[in-house]
Amino acid sequence: MQGSSALSSKMFGTVVVGVGIAGLARIRDLMNPMPSSPSEHLKLLGFVSRRSFGNINEAKQISLEDALRSKEVHAAFISTENRSHEETIRMFLEAGKHVLVEYPMALSAKAAHELWEMAEQKDKVLHVEHIELLTEEYKQLKKEVAGKDLVKGTLHFTGSVLDENKSGFPAFSGIARLTWLIDLFGDLTVTSATREKQKDKNYSRMTVHFQTANKKPLTWIEERGPGMRREKKINFCFTSGCLENFPEAPRSSVGLFMQDQNLFAKKLLGQVSKEELAAEKWRILRCLDLAEVIQQYCEEPEKIYS
Repeated sequence: MQGSSALSSKMFGTVVVGVGIAGLARIRDLMNPMPSSPSEHLKLLGFVSRRSFGNINEAKQISLEDALRSKEVHAAFISTENRSHEETIRMFLEAGKHVLVEYPMALSAKAAHELWEMAEQKDKVLHVEHIELLTEEYKQLKKEVAGKDLVKGTLHFTGSVLDENKSGFPAFSGIARLTWLIDLFGDLTVTSATREKQKDKNYSRMTVHFQTANKKPLTWIEERGPGMRREKKINFCFTSGCLENFPEAPRSSVGLFMQDQNLFAKKLLGQVSKEELAAEKWRILRCLDLAEVIQQYCEEPEKIYS
């Protein structure tokens, strides 16, 4: 462990790759870190985009090659479309940089395991954003569920249409829901999964059935179509009664991306315990393993009985 004075002055040069909604939020938060937070150790050196911007606020555009080559750049925030996460993470790890990436880190379990191994071999932080676990709504829900015995449950998400060529199969693009279920109820096994698609209506509904370690059934529905409101509905039944609405939650004074950025900075500074890191690694890779199993179930050719 480095001396605290050496650590307190340590700065990590950072670039943001991709400037969609998440990338712009990342640039904003890197330029305005929370006072006296770990984020003050991150210094934004520029952003990378396929489109030409020049500058965004005070941040300057730099080429991907410069970002990878520069000795000043210690870390990359990857906010590109899902499809290109894997390749971009690989490039920055190979260049010896720490990586923060928006979920899902990859669109196949194999790639995710390989990237994680690579980060460990190179002794670099690979941090996957899962801000769905940082919302006040979720924190209250987790408190509510703690210590209760599940009988059965459903999590139903609706949202607008995604371009699957960019965002991947719904079990991957919707991995935030899977993360909730694993974080609330522990390890799960997929018992079946199906997907209904109406191409002409641009409608998709994926239904996944799980069992908990105690053989209790959980259902995840991921439904998307034109004009569908972004919404989550829950129905969790416990031996003590059912929970059908989210508990009231206060508004957080710290934005979700900022909370996530602070966590990444804490990892860079060596302030996160081995136990926490191991639990997080298990959860992230387990969810991606399950996402792949779900995709395989959904894409199995219909069983034809003669």
